[in-house]
Amino acid sequence: MFSINPLFRDHVTGGAPKQIKNISVYLGEMGHEVVILSTRCADSCVEFRWHEKVLVKPILRFHQPFPQPYAIPAYDIANMMQDVAAHLDGADRFYMHDGEFLFPYAYQHIPTVVALRDNVYPETILGGFLFQGDRLIAVSEYSRRFYAETMGRFLPELNERLLVVSTGIDWDIFKPTMPQEILEIVSVDPAKDAIVIHPHRPEPTKGLPQAIAVADLLVHKYGISNLKVLVPRWLEVGISPEVAAFYQEMETEIKTRNLTQHFIFHEWIPQSLMPQYYSLGAVTLGLGNFVESFGNSPYESLGCGTPAIVSRVSTHRELLPDHLIDKVHFGDAETAAAIAHQIITEKRKPSPETLAYLHENYGVQSQLEGYAQAILNAKCREPLTYRYTPITEESCYRLPSWCYLWEGGIYHDFLAKHQTIPALQSLLNQYPEGFTQQAAIAENITLEQLENWYRDGYLIVQ
Repeated sequence: MFSINPLFRDHVTGGAPKQIKNISVYLGEMGHEVVILSTRCADSCVEFRWHEKVLVKPILRFHQPFPQPYAIPAYDIANMMQDVAAHLDGADRFYMHDGEFLFPYAYQHIPTVVALRDNVYPETILGGFLFQGDRLIAVSEYSRRFYAETMGRFLPELNERLLVVSTGIDWDIFKPTMPQEILEIVSVDPAKDAIVIHPHRPEPTKGLPQAIAVADLLVHKYGISNLKVLVPRWLEVGISPEVAAFYQEMETEIKTRNLTQHFIFHEWIPQSLMPQYYSLGAVTLGLGNFVESFGNSPYESLGCGTPAIVSRVSTHRELLPDHLIDKVHFGDAETAAAIAHQIITEKRKPSPETLAYLHENYGVQSQLEGYAQAILNAKCREPLTYRYTPITEESCYRLPSWCYLWEGGIYHDFLAKHQTIPALQSLLNQYPEGFTQQAAIAENITLEQLENWYRDGYLIVQ
């Protein structure tokens, strides 16, 4: 197995490391010998085991901290290719977690499964365009459509190799849990404080600016004087100048809004204490604009009995039906604060219908079985065929999966903004299944306008 992320014996730094641990241990418990090559860092440079049959070898010298892992000398890349090739020599299968080993010629001789774990980072996206394995796993239906509409434009056989294996959550772990040890890390009083949880890593797109705006309204408009917003600090291994600057910017914003006493920045929470952490809260916020491939936190929180509010961005638009989770348009702090106020004052809990839907559709066992079947049944395949399709007058234009139409205009996941484009909105409402150049011209839309919408990602061509 290959992981571009650093992996650790005792703690988890996000959804992708958590999933590769679950998958590898599951295969180990089935009796398979698993070796994982991961990125070396200061806190992870000695090999260790997650299971008697799962060995993690942190030997890859990708650039740390993230991003730009390939910002390294060519000899480091060559050495890593040598390491991967040496471990593939005699291996039965190759599983690439997140698709970021960008050298398909190095694995085409062995049955290979690639899982793309996000929709944003360039190494993952390039890994998708360069894919030449047996199966390409998407962790949500949204991500499958996104890959099909981009990579699939040039790889006509990709759809047949695309497989959705939804991220699974262990509901035996993520359930209402009495806070005990967590109170040694987070200085709050659940009996006295109205606790809001922002359980995300320190990236602007993960929603901390939006959480601050909501907290401002909860304190200064709704009068919740006992509000405490919990924000984890990133592990030292991930502290870059950019992260440090982001923390400073956010702390200045909090001070400017007179919210300092309402925010608690605390150390990173061990995975074993996350159920206690979620159970502390009155509500969990997921209000960022990061284009998630899944986005675990809001759903783990629901499992622990704490309602979540999410922005209508990427997968959060559709993982749960609208009546089972609170959703707001990105940037709508007023609506998010009104919902949060209601949840806090009414002490609302997730509905039985919400929990039943989560347990039925996003259980860890079905996820692990899906990965195991894909990996164990993988075969060597012929390389995918490249195809170029010219755009002509007969080509069909339509709204892509990363945009949605609503009364406020068109929201674009990758531009992270709502845009009012009356002519395009009218055309999309008139032709929801797509339209040709002639149909656009008939509505007094110039080819230049059409080209601009296409170039800006508001339209795709079929």
